[in-house]
Amino acid sequence: MTDREQQKRDDNEFEAALEQWKTERLDPLEKQSAPRKRAGLLAGGADTELLYTASDVAKIDRVRDVGFPGQAPFVRGVQANMYRGRLWTMRQYAGFGTAKASNERYRMLLAKGQTGLSVAFDLPTQMGRDSDHPMSLGEVGKVGVAIDSIEDMEVLLDSIPLDQVSTSMTINSTAGILLALYVAVAKRRGIAAEKLRGTIQNDLLKEYIARGTYIFPPKHSLDLTGDIFRWANTAVPKWNVISVSGYHMREAGCDAIQEVAFTLANGVEYVETALRAGLKAEAFASQLSFFFNVHNNLLEEVAKFRAARRLWSDLMHERFGVTSDRARALKFHCQTAGATLTAQQPLNNVVRVTIQALAAVLGGCQSLHTNSFDEALGLPTEQSATIALRTQQIIGAESGAADTVDPLGGSFAIESLTQRIYDGARKYLEQVREMGGMVIAIERGFVQREIQDASYRYQLEIEDGRRPIVGLNVHKGSDQPVPVMKIDPALEREQVARVQAVRANRDAQNASAAVAEVERRARQGESVMPAILDAVEARCTVGEVSDALRRVFGEHVEIRTV
Repeated sequence: MTDREQQKRDDNEFEAALEQWKTERLDPLEKQSAPRKRAGLLAGGADTELLYTASDVAKIDRVRDVGFPGQAPFVRGVQANMYRGRLWTMRQYAGFGTAKASNERYRMLLAKGQTGLSVAFDLPTQMGRDSDHPMSLGEVGKVGVAIDSIEDMEVLLDSIPLDQVSTSMTINSTAGILLALYVAVAKRRGIAAEKLRGTIQNDLLKEYIARGTYIFPPKHSLDLTGDIFRWANTAVPKWNVISVSGYHMREAGCDAIQEVAFTLANGVEYVETALRAGLKAEAFASQLSFFFNVHNNLLEEVAKFRAARRLWSDLMHERFGVTSDRARALKFHCQTAGATLTAQQPLNNVVRVTIQALAAVLGGCQSLHTNSFDEALGLPTEQSATIALRTQQIIGAESGAADTVDPLGGSFAIESLTQRIYDGARKYLEQVREMGGMVIAIERGFVQREIQDASYRYQLEIEDGRRPIVGLNVHKGSDQPVPVMKIDPALEREQVARVQAVRANRDAQNASAAVAEVERRARQGESVMPAILDAVEARCTVGEVSDALRRVFGEHVEIRTV
């Protein structure tokens, strides 16, 4: 008997045994009781299989489609030894009030074992408005730290070794300005820009899709993004110039398949932007990083990360001819899902965050932020932020999840779900490509509608009880009160006085000339990043530099259709 004949015989025997098990064991139990409500709903509203078997993975090639960690297609991880060599970076997202208050929180987290900084900026900083602008009233320091000038950035980074710590800054429309401020502070300390490591999010496309903190129209935003790519390539070569973010689209309601598809579609658009800026795909792709959400369905989330790595590796090779493993490897930061946290019984969120963090680790993240249990109520307190960090540390030190590379790999369920997400995301990517790319898909409202439909479906599942949420629609009970952090209104007044003092005490002529040079370069279509660095060193503010660009590019206004 040949090997093929033996395999066919074994398959037939397995299918017969499976059918016998269904008839004799499963069917009688299914007839006796109604199925319980469960959390097994997958992307697109599908349900999980009751049992996954070898039949579900029969068409998956173990070498071509799965492979080994550290080599294409990277399904099993981007390093050969993964966490056996080094744990993921524990990068807790933080920022509130003034630079001084946030600096104290960063130093506390670093002292407790955090291994990288992650900076949250307030809305005025994100939108390019100074703290004393009328539109900033009531928002200064509320959802992040207020940064107006180089003086603020110096205080924010006080006593933090910039040549040793990697810093992630969640900033988009004003990403170039904040990166320039970071470089300027390092220069003041005598630290070479070539030694700086970190990431700016700099992902404007998702702002038009899901988040809304855009300033300029899409075309000009992409032009500025390309300018940052080109400048940083030589000025700060170790810096990741973009973190392509699916996180906010997932928070807006998209499902796991859509998160992978739309994030990677944005990634493709940024690679094309880099090519237009004169960079090489092979070199640029190796600097890319991604940012994903992680929800409660542990198996689907693990499969999502595995599928995303395979799909990105294939896209880089097929569309851009990228061949090196380093350039095809998808590296990503992960954050647990804010949208899943409940204000009801908030201590339950500790458990949710633990499950989500475990999924991120089992899925092979490179860095991770764990949300605090009180974030449905307010900014994290010091206690809740510490518990969130300890969650990561316990997983890394005590769970054993980090001791084996891709520990769920080979599971019939995981491999089948990985293939499902890969196929579904690839289908979306082809749709976007047929439309002419992600910018056109966004302008037509295609991406937004897909996310809105998924969000509506998810909400209906909660409301009709098909998707149980403990403390919300099942197992309801009295809430245990927890301390909630409040931002002192005096901090806003302090920050307003600070930015006004900067303007009053600087060389006004020098500052005015520096802002004018930013505007001139923007009008002439020249690189603005060198001028922005000069401007922040001349103590120009974030709002002043942003306004110079506004005068050239205008502001984007979303067109809403009924």
